[in-house]
Amino acid sequence: MSPVRDTPAVPATRTYDEVAVGDVLPDLAIPVTRTLIVATALASRDYQDVHHDPGLARERGSKDIFMNILTSNGLAERYVTGWAGPAAVVRAVRIRLGAPNHPGDTMVLTGTVTAKSDADHHVDIAVKGTNGIGAHVTGTVTVRLPGEATP
Repeated sequence: MSPVRDTPAVPATRTYDEVAVGDVLPDLAIPVTRTLIVATALASRDYQDVHHDPGLARERGSKDIFMNILTSNGLAERYVTGWAGPAAVVRAVRIRLGAPNHPGDTMVLTGTVTAKSDADHHVDIAVKGTNGIGAHVTGTVTVRLPGEATP
């Protein structure tokens, strides 16, 4: 007989009524490793050399390889859905890039609820990801939240 193992509980989804404009999301620190940059560039089929070849990245004016926009987009979305829960539906991700994410840095994502729409239960979250040299990503993620608590 095998031992009984605890199954991790699925996190609860926030409901539309539980969220208020001005709510602040908890910070999320993401270590920016060389592996993260290269693996996510390859996974998103972005084969630009500046995302995997340090020598060519330097030739093009960067201090090292740097994270691609698809990874930044995915991390912003993951940040919000991690807070909102599994029943949240992402409706839009609108971001801008600033300071590059280089290996060895840490990007800290922060967020604030900026708007709610009673008509469709959409919630806008302003998201910012900063690293040691400034704002890497800024923008808004819009999610649809259920109206009632999910089991």
